[in-house]
Amino acid sequence: MTYLLALDQGTSSSRSIVFDERGHIVAMAQQELPQIYPQPGWVEHDPLQIWRTQLATAREALAKAGIAAQTVRAVGITNQRETTVLWNRKTGQPVHHAIVWQDRRAEPACAALRAQGHAATIQAKTGLLVDAYFSGTKLQWMLDHVPGAREAAERGELAFGTVDSWLIWQLTHGQRHVTDVSNAARTMLFNVHTNQWDDDLLALLRIPKALMPEVLPSAAHFGDVAADLLGHGIRIGGVAGDQQSALFGQACFTAGMAKNTYGTGCFMLMHTGGTFQTSQNGLLTTSAAQATTQPEFAMEGSVFVGGAVVQWLRDGLRAITTSSEVEALAHSVPDSGGVMMVPAFTGLGAPYWKPEARGTITGLTRGTTLAHIARASLESIAYQSAALLLAMSRDAVAAGGAPVSELRVDGGACVNDLLMQFQADLLGIPVVRPAVIETTALGAAYLAGLSSGVYASTQELSALWRAERRFLPTLSSARAQELMANWERAVRQATVE
Repeated sequence: MTYLLALDQGTSSSRSIVFDERGHIVAMAQQELPQIYPQPGWVEHDPLQIWRTQLATAREALAKAGIAAQTVRAVGITNQRETTVLWNRKTGQPVHHAIVWQDRRAEPACAALRAQGHAATIQAKTGLLVDAYFSGTKLQWMLDHVPGAREAAERGELAFGTVDSWLIWQLTHGQRHVTDVSNAARTMLFNVHTNQWDDDLLALLRIPKALMPEVLPSAAHFGDVAADLLGHGIRIGGVAGDQQSALFGQACFTAGMAKNTYGTGCFMLMHTGGTFQTSQNGLLTTSAAQATTQPEFAMEGSVFVGGAVVQWLRDGLRAITTSSEVEALAHSVPDSGGVMMVPAFTGLGAPYWKPEARGTITGLTRGTTLAHIARASLESIAYQSAALLLAMSRDAVAAGGAPVSELRVDGGACVNDLLMQFQADLLGIPVVRPAVIETTALGAAYLAGLSSGVYASTQELSALWRAERRFLPTLSSARAQELMANWERAVRQATVE
């Protein structure tokens, strides 16, 4: 049997999963990653802790699987995107904590770029809106605020990378400073049309090019894990940012195929093939995970509060004691009784982009119970995701394509049958849950398998993908449109100045 090892380095944990060549999980290990909050709006990780936890879970997963490292054909890496690491090339030591994707300290720099009129150029080259979310201004902040960092960078002594680059540097004992296109595309420094670092954008943010990693396709030879780390040298064959990796793991390889990941937030991506398209509906354009040097793209939208609304019911309202109780509570009523929950706890993301919005519950009556609020909270995840998919479909049709015909789903909340059925009802298309819902790690394993010859083509991967359940819409189109109109009215109430 041939095995593939996926390293899944996320925001809250480091995980490693051993897959067999059919894409089945053989063993898994996970360690929590401590969060560091130096001040409000700032979020950091210790890069050495990222490395230690990731290495420990890789060793543990191999031990649990009961296999030797030489039976692993290749390693794939998927990672929290945009999180920024800066380290010394000679010592391998970070010069500062990693600045996490959620961190907002670079917002003043972004406001300056917008005020200077650079937003349109940046979006045209990178597909991104100017925002502190992305890595470029985080790196600029480090160079400006860490004593001696800019001078050391100018001398070529430092290396920048997202988490994938940092892990590869450590895994290869500093032999390889590389990244893949899907991670490079999230820096706001990368031209996604040419798949090259953009000299004009580097100059605009005053970032020395010597800092930047080499960029490879997502399925490529990124180097080899040093033999002393896992007991045998193993090829690193696949790398992709977590959301693009999930799109790949869902076998969404062609234009018009879409997936939604239901996590703390929700991330929806729709493949657009080789077509770079600027959204007219508040979405980002990003590089998809690519098996070749040919650029491929996806439209992306993010819901800030998805499964986190269930955590709020548990920890804020204390309406439930465990998150798993929410489905039964919501199921105890036939519908939400006219209650609408807009969980804009941190503003609203795509397609609204209303940072000033705040959470609201509307439609309350004397007959409203906790069960109605629980149901409305669950349904809010589906409403937000439906608004995203409808925006994507409008963009697809405007570009001469077809609207999305089915939605593949993954992430923790996709196991909730009530939520998935309501999602299908709102969208009027099938919602499909795969047999393996660990699609982020699976995508990294697939990429590694492609580059190392385990798989011959993406067609072979498409044949491996299996649905566990298809949720078919049961509501009439008119009723679904009425419900979405009610949702949009509730959103307007949440964003009154």
